[in-house]
Amino acid sequence: MRQLNGEQAEWAREEFGNAKLGDSRRMTRLINMAARAAQRPSGKISEVFAEEKERQGAYDLLEEGHVSSDALLLALGETAAARAAAEPFAFVAIDGSSLSLVDRTGRKGFGSVGSLKEGGSGLKVISALGISPEGVPLGLFAQVWWARTQAQSHPNRSQKRKRNRKRKVTEKETRHWLNSIDDASARARQTDAKLWFQLDREADNYDILLKLAETEQRFTVRSSWDRLIETTGKDKQYLRGWLSREAPGGQYSINVTAGPNRSARSAHMVVRWANVTLRLRNQRGKGERLLKVTAVWAREEGTYPVGEKPLDWLLLTNASVSTFEEAQYVIFGYTLRWRIEEFHKTWKTGACNVEQTQLRSQRAVILWATILAAVAARIERLKTLSRTTPEQPASVELTPHEIRALILLKRQIKKRNEHIPDAMPSIGQATLWIAELGGYTGKSSGGPPGSITIRRGLDQLRPAARLLHALEAERK
Repeated sequence: MRQLNGEQAEWAREEFGNAKLGDSRRMTRLINMAARAAQRPSGKISEVFAEEKERQGAYDLLEEGHVSSDALLLALGETAAARAAAEPFAFVAIDGSSLSLVDRTGRKGFGSVGSLKEGGSGLKVISALGISPEGVPLGLFAQVWWARTQAQSHPNRSQKRKRNRKRKVTEKETRHWLNSIDDASARARQTDAKLWFQLDREADNYDILLKLAETEQRFTVRSSWDRLIETTGKDKQYLRGWLSREAPGGQYSINVTAGPNRSARSAHMVVRWANVTLRLRNQRGKGERLLKVTAVWAREEGTYPVGEKPLDWLLLTNASVSTFEEAQYVIFGYTLRWRIEEFHKTWKTGACNVEQTQLRSQRAVILWATILAAVAARIERLKTLSRTTPEQPASVELTPHEIRALILLKRQIKKRNEHIPDAMPSIGQATLWIAELGGYTGKSSGGPPGSITIRRGLDQLRPAARLLHALEAERK
């Protein structure tokens, strides 16, 4: 089997080249599949592979059971860790999601997703996405998959909570969060990469907080509870009340966009912080554990409209904070957690449409979804580079044939007063042109180019680039 060439194939070899598949032919097939997925991302195999031979080869690799998703995820994690090792450290955003998948026969090995009343089927997944200190995605450190069993409904939430308190962590879905942290930490140890985990309120949990502390990596978790803290006095002290008595350490403004139940405004944020010791109570009746953290509290004051809740972030971190600038960096790191939300959107609906897959087994779906997850991370990397370092040359992500094709295509849609030179465009300019090919109209689109218009533009750019490559090879 001949391995594909080109920029997408080079990317596929970088991402999956360390995969242990036990057969060179499987490796060639995997690289070709990933390259094709990068060229034409889609959940449907038939939309990615135009040739019957390639399409059947993809089905064979996914359905025959000789390749495991663990081998692919290990390779992706090693690649992300190698990139992280070249940075002072890497933020790692961890979050859960679910794929809603069609299973009319009930034989694909899916579980329940969504509410029990709706009866949705699919798979659950937790992803750990590496992000550079500048906010650029580095790749997937880990993914943990499972099929949720059909849980029994309860008359009320209090009964459900009582039942959950008695269960061991190995019997809860919390164990999947712990496994994702373990996997990401293991990849980092292989390259001596330094990590800074970023997790939302779901991670304000006895077992997850202690697991994060065990890794000896930095972490930030958004607090979900007004936790009890250790003090020298006899009266019980709670975290928010304790922090409210601290003098503000600084303040800043942030522009808030309009959203559901939220008005657009410039929010005035007041920041306080303090070193505290959390008294973590084990719900299974095994006493308390003490955990030393720095609590950083950023709360909106004086600018939120009547009837709306103020912006309020209470962050728990093991990073050292002694200045306002250090507190601001903790807050900045947490804002990058949103990158994984954008990754999920690109993966599920924005570009890759992984939920449209019609594969016939859980194993095959996870394998294909893993390949598409790498593609989604690449699209997010291109989008973010265009925003954070727009002055870099387009060659950091695009091949010479893609750049030449982009210049020619842009000239076909340019405005009357625009001049498109032959010189190398910047990555910011190139991404804008790609998005314009995909229907982006500038300010009227509601913001900078997103994953959907970038994907549509790439759908036009890549065939043109392949044609230029073929014409050049024909002349030679």
